[in-house]
Amino acid sequence: MKNILKFILKRIALGLVTLWMVITITFFLLHMLPGDPFQDEKELPPQIKANLMQKYHLDKPLGVQYLYYLGNIAKGDLGESMRDRGRTVNDTIKEGFKSSADLGIRAIIFALLAGIPLGIIAALKRGKYQDKIAMVIAIIGISVPSFVIAGLMHKYVVDIHNGFFIKQLGLPRMFRIRISGWDSFDKKILPPIALGLYTVALIARLLRGKMIEVMGQDYIRLAVAKGVKPVNIIWKHALRNAILPIVTIMGPTIAAVLTGSFVIEKAFTIPGLGKYYIDSITNRDYTMVLGVTVFYAIFLIGMMIVMDLVYALVDPKIKLGKGDEV
Repeated sequence: MKNILKFILKRIALGLVTLWMVITITFFLLHMLPGDPFQDEKELPPQIKANLMQKYHLDKPLGVQYLYYLGNIAKGDLGESMRDRGRTVNDTIKEGFKSSADLGIRAIIFALLAGIPLGIIAALKRGKYQDKIAMVIAIIGISVPSFVIAGLMHKYVVDIHNGFFIKQLGLPRMFRIRISGWDSFDKKILPPIALGLYTVALIARLLRGKMIEVMGQDYIRLAVAKGVKPVNIIWKHALRNAILPIVTIMGPTIAAVLTGSFVIEKAFTIPGLGKYYIDSITNRDYTMVLGVTVFYAIFLIGMMIVMDLVYALVDPKIKLGKGDEV
């Protein structure tokens, strides 16, 4: 227990340093941009603009602004939007992250349910048609950008599924798929597939390579010689060791997927956090850009810490003791 606590505290300390670096770099890069958040507002009286600059501390030296921001973050206050005044960044994140997290969770479930079996089948049927089909799917998932996949899905739904099967063949409207919004089940089918396809491909390729390596180990041959059922060999012996690379990548992968995809959210008109992030960058909304970036960084660092701990618990060769690295 003492070693685990020490490990967690060490990772948290490292995470805090990383977070500070992200905040600092993002803060100063944003303020290096020419202009200010209020320069595009038409006919803004000088006195009102001066009041706004004072409210957001933009009239103070950059170093003072930085200290103000660090102090607010320490209190959990990410500030108020500079463009959507009266609306806090915290409230925006709470509202937008619900849809982004829903999309991300569905994409992760799809990726695990499709990627793990695909990798196992490809490894067990190495060199056969099943392996080749699995690797073609993996190559497509990795090489084809998500916006292209989203575009192809739009084309399929409009012209083939809804246009041909529903309208021309007369299939019941209950099978209709809609591609805009996030408020009903039929709108939540394609976006998770488009978002999770890359992760499916990544999991399948990693698991295939590791499974092929593990299946050639002596302890697997011994289990086969003892007459252990193939199912037990795969699930109890081979998969446990082959899954370790997947555990390693799942931290950043889950964080990236759970926070949603800007492209997928835009393509399918999903009111997620990505929409606010893109708008804030376009509008030079400093507090919104910084707030969402800090949120993403905290989420990613947190997932990395959790995955490091899970990896150490899953792999018996790794110990959380003195001098050991995870």
